[in-house]
Parts: sequence; C-alpha cells; structure tokens
Amino acid sequence: MKKMLSRILKLSGTYRPQIITAFVCSVLEAILAKMPIAYSFFILGKFYDNSMEVKDSIDIGIAMVLTILLQILLHHISDRLQSGAGYLLFADKRLELGDHLRKLPMGYFTEGNIGKISSVLATDLLYVEEHIMMKLAKIMTYLFSSIIMILFLIFFSRPLGLIALVTSVIAYITATKMNLVSSEEADIRQNQSQGLTEAVLTFVEGIAVIKSYNLLGEKSKELSENFRKSRDKNITFEERIAPWMLLLNSIYAIGIGGIFGSSVWLYSSGRLSLPYLLGILLFVFELFNPLKALFEESASLNIMNSCLDRMEEILSEQELHDEQETGFIYDNQKPEAVRFDRVEFSYGDKKILKQISFTMKQNSMTAIIGPSGSGKSTIANLLARLWDVNAGAIYIQGKDIREISLENLMNHISMVFQRVYLFEDTIYNNILMGKAGATREEVYEAAKKARCYDFIIKLPDGFETKVGEGGTTLSGGEKQRISIARSILKDTPIVILDEATASVDSDNERYIQEAINELVKGKTLLVIAHRLHTIKNADQILVVENGEITERGVHEELMEQGKTYFSFHNKLSGRKRGYLN
Repeated sequence: MKKMLSRILKLSGTYRPQIITAFVCSVLEAILAKMPIAYSFFILGKFYDNSMEVKDSIDIGIAMVLTILLQILLHHISDRLQSGAGYLLFADKRLELGDHLRKLPMGYFTEGNIGKISSVLATDLLYVEEHIMMKLAKIMTYLFSSIIMILFLIFFSRPLGLIALVTSVIAYITATKMNLVSSEEADIRQNQSQGLTEAVLTFVEGIAVIKSYNLLGEKSKELSENFRKSRDKNITFEERIAPWMLLLNSIYAIGIGGIFGSSVWLYSSGRLSLPYLLGILLFVFELFNPLKALFEESASLNIMNSCLDRMEEILSEQELHDEQETGFIYDNQKPEAVRFDRVEFSYGDKKILKQISFTMKQNSMTAIIGPSGSGKSTIANLLARLWDVNAGAIYIQGKDIREISLENLMNHISMVFQRVYLFEDTIYNNILMGKAGATREEVYEAAKKARCYDFIIKLPDGFETKVGEGGTTLSGGEKQRISIARSILKDTPIVILDEATASVDSDNERYIQEAINELVKGKTLLVIAHRLHTIKNADQILVVENGEITERGVHEELMEQGKTYFSFHNKLSGRKRGYLN
C-alpha cells in the first residue's frame, strides 16, 4: 500500500502537489467523519448527568452542521483534485507511451508485442486511470479512520483500545500474506488478458484467410479457449483471495466480540461508566469497517500494480539512439546523397547484412535485387531508421543518420511499399498526412499527379469520403495511388520504393507507374526491384545474396559478367509479366 502510494507520487510529476493536497483533504475528511461519535459521547454524558440544556443542543446542532459542511467541501476538493489529476496524469502517460513507441525499432513490433501494447493501452491504463485516484482516496480515508477510532478507544479505555490495536495488528499481518497471493494472481490475470488480446487481434486480422481455408471452427476454438482461460484465471483469482477474506472477517468478529464483552465486564466492575458503555456499544460494530474496507481494496491495488509494471516494461524498452540534431539541411547541389559504410545488421542472433557498402549519387536510381530473405528490404528499412545498424554507418550527405533527429530525418525520406495502410479517416486527410500545412489546392494537385483525382471525385463524398481502417473500402490499386499522392505531397529528396506495381492488376498498373514517374522526378531513388524494366533503367544495380552485395553495376555490365544477375534476367525474360521473386 505504501509502495503503491509512493509509486503514484513518483509517477505524478507536475501533478504531485495536486495529489498531495487531495490526500490531505481525505485525511481531514476522515477525521471529521468520526466527529459525530465524539458528539454522541458528549450528549450521553450530559443525559446521564441530567445536565443537558437547550444551549448544549444548539451547540451540538451547529457543530454537526459545520462538520457536515466541511466534509462536503473537503470531499468536493479531494474529488476534483484527484480525479482531475488522475485523468490528466494518464493522458500524459498515453502521450509518453505514444512518443516512446514512435522511437522504438521496428523489431519490437514484430516480436509478438502487439498484443502487449494493445492490452496496456486499451485495458491496463484504462483500469488504472478509472480506479487509482478513487481507490487511493478511499484507502487514505479508511486508513486514517481506523487510526482515529483506535486512538479514540484508547483515550476512553486502554484495555478496550489494546484489544482493538491487537486485532488490527493481527488483521494487518494476515492482509500482508493475502497481498502476496493477490499480487501473484494479479500478474497471472493481466498476462492472460494480454494473451486474450493477442488471440482476438490474430483472429480478426486473419479472418479472410481463416474463412477461405474453412478454418473458422478450428480458429474459433482457439479464441474460445483464450476466453475460457481468462474466465478461469479470474475465478482462480477470487478463489485464492476468498479464504483470506473469510479469515480477516473472522478476526474482525473476534475483535468486536472481545471489545463488546470486555466493555460489559468493565462496566459491571465499575471501571467504565454507563455513558461510555453505551457510546462504545454504539460504534463497536463499525470499529473495524474502515480496516475491513482498506484490506478489501488491496486486490485492486495489486491489479493496478501489475498494470503499471506492464506499462513501465514497455517504457523501459531501448529507444533508437537519437541525438536530436534538428538543424540538418539537405543540399540538392551536393553530388553524394546516401552512403552505406560497412553496414552490418542482425535480427537477434541471425545475421542479415554483412559489410554492406555502396553510394547513391544525387538524383540517381539504385535498384536492389536478390532472392527472398537476402536482406533487400532490411537495407531500405535501415536507411529510414526503422532499425539501427549493429555495425558500420549510414550517411546522408556525409551525416550519420543516427546523429539526425528522427523527425528531421523523415522530413527528407518518403517510403512507398506494396502493402499500403490508410487510416480510418477521409481520403483528403490521408493524403494531407504527407504535409500537414498543405493547402487544398496542393492536395488536389498531388492527387492529380498520382492519377487518383479522377476516381476520388466520383466517390459519393469526393475527397471527404471516409475509408475503412487500413483502406478496406478501396481496391489495392486505389490505395496505392493515394499513398503515392501522400508521398508526392511530402516532396522529399530521397524516395524508397518497394516497387508498387508488383502486385496490382493490369488496369491499375499503368496509372500507378505514371504516378511513380511523377513521384521520382528529380529524386534520389532506392528501389527494391521486381520488374525487368525497372532494373534496366537503374543507374546502379546491387545484387544481394545472403546479406552481402555479390554484384554491382549497370544492366549491361552485369549481363556481360554472366553471373547471378545474368541468370535472374534470363529467368525473368521468359515470364509474361517479368516479376522478380
């Protein structure tokens, strides 16, 4: 509990004074909540002495009204400060997570972490955000209420106070052991929640394949199994906590019985007056309620602890090194655009690239060919810093890309791949992503150059037509042209192209090729080549095999060498569409 409070204060940052003030208000509210007990003792004493007067009734009435009004005020202040701080704090945490995820290497997103990220953002943070401040406020109230009531009892009768104190200590020791079980189960419960999220995402993303291969029943069973596991983990959580809660309730009952019996015995022996006996009997059954409620909240705290652990686990992932140099300016007059210098890269223990070196001249086209898995796409991804090199360096006009801020680097690079992703928004906004401050005329001009203007204006809402998530309401060729329009609008000096016409129908192929021609005018182009005509037109062709450049040159030179490129070319020449792998 103390650890959780310390953790929240550490997380709170600029909201710490707000949260501390709210806690102080909760403590004062807890003290005021027990004032009616003191008033009751006062009244009983007056009645017993037969000294109750009208003035006493008025004074008590005024005190009660003031106490209630102060409680309302403190509760209002505490609620506003805590709930406001909670939502603001976790809004900042979401932004921090988003900024952190943006700086992580792509490898993190391909290692089974999508379910974890989704679970943290959609489940864990939501749970903590909605409960943590309210729970902490209640805990503070319960804690101080328990302390006040025990002190109050000690003040009136040390033997009774001692019974209450011993009962509370035994309950605390029991609750501490229960927390160990609760904490263990909370981690299991949240990990299963992550597993369920991953299963749902896998099922939804693969629904087309699942249906086409008639695997709906089999995959549905897998998903149902994950739901069953989640149900069982939650039930197990409750089953393991229930015996401890029963034990705690028994301890409270014994404590209440002890105080009740002892107070009657003290009265009968003349050591406790009747007003005090009546007063104690009025609140003895409520004595341990705050303590009981306090420990009941511990399970929620353990779940929140587990949620925060998972959030911090993501935040602890190593970001791409970023020197934050924002002043880099690309010079179109320099002869050299990009240089790979003895670059090496591995996925885990698997070495993908070995000593890759080549130079891309200004406004030139470099084509990379090679078998699947040879490292072609990795070269393109490293240039865009989706990963960082393990050895060597990549330079843009003599500047190591690791020394350029990610934001500035991406202002100089556009990427167009076969697999296009459009956001669930209007077509206009999807294109506008290329250049946030662009005018409507610039967006329209980019669409015309990308050969998508004509089909867009024929849609029911034109540029304001909303596309489904991922662009599901458009054909592959239409999505591709919109993505090219986005890159045309961005207008960067370097373009990375995983040849976009390699997997589209013939009707769209001509339009996309025309759009690409508009995109690459006056640009330095790196192409992962799939077509013969692309390879032939390149200023430089690199043949990549097993992570190494085995051949380099222009088409004629490589054909004369009669090696791998020559074999590839002859193999492709016999194919109608001329695809490379």
